[in-house]
Amino acid sequence: MTAAAPAAPVAPAAPAPTSAAATDLAPHELRVLVAVDRERGFSAAAKVLGLTQSAVSHSIRGTERKVGAVLFERGRKGATPTAAGVAAAAHARRVLRLLDTLAAEARSAERGTVAGPLRIAAFRSAALYLLPPVLERLTARHPGIEPEVRIVRELGAGTAGEVAQGRADVGIATIGATLPAGLIGGVLIEEPYALVHPVGHPDPRSLPLVDWHENCGSYTRQWWAGQDWIPKATFLTEDDGAVLSMVSRRLGMAIMPALSLNEAPDGIEITDLGPERPTRSVGYITTPELASSVSVRALIRELRAARQ
Repeated sequence: MTAAAPAAPVAPAAPAPTSAAATDLAPHELRVLVAVDRERGFSAAAKVLGLTQSAVSHSIRGTERKVGAVLFERGRKGATPTAAGVAAAAHARRVLRLLDTLAAEARSAERGTVAGPLRIAAFRSAALYLLPPVLERLTARHPGIEPEVRIVRELGAGTAGEVAQGRADVGIATIGATLPAGLIGGVLIEEPYALVHPVGHPDPRSLPLVDWHENCGSYTRQWWAGQDWIPKATFLTEDDGAVLSMVSRRLGMAIMPALSLNEAPDGIEITDLGPERPTRSVGYITTPELASSVSVRALIRELRAARQ
């Protein structure tokens, strides 16, 4: 008789909310929730937090009871957040950040100075060319601010997603007609696209196209669709720096936004695409609750000053 295969782990049923509401969640419970989400496991989260696995498990069960939803699917490979868990972890990170901001702003009010970390998510060319002079002026005026810049690919949720998930205070993002739900921001620059090709080429539009995954948004793609001279990409790279390198080696031409063309290598020529050229909106995104914090306001002021 063949032995029955072991049953697969089953996620616990959604707990019924108790008299304790989600507003009763304590900061340490939120930190446990965030750690399990980040580490994808109770044991790994316990190690990071300096707790026992049973303490972490007990905390998560208590949090699930308070919110009335299963937050993690338990399995042999760890803990996978459910849709409710993803949302709860995002809110937990934002609440914890607000608690940090509360303390930092209280100290700043007492001392008359602004201090503490300022987490910024930016796509590559913005981090390389837009942010450095802005941060130079910001830290000169507010030496206590500690910028933490992380480069995030502008694909999918992109930098705006980092802000929404509570992993960044401000995102430098490509902005469409509407902002993601629950976030606020503003356009800083409208950067034009240009034709980039090897110097001296007699017919650059006949060259193969070199492109990268993050290039352009819906408006630019619509513009591209109306240009019968633009072929399908022959070379597809991971970032705009690789595109410039390939074009400088005479491997093809590219259509690129202005920020990506800072410090373009030798051997490249930049040709205007005319009055109907596409543009890309670049701006800042933050949360309504952080928009009033002193450090975020200071950064936004410097970003706006830089565009003038």
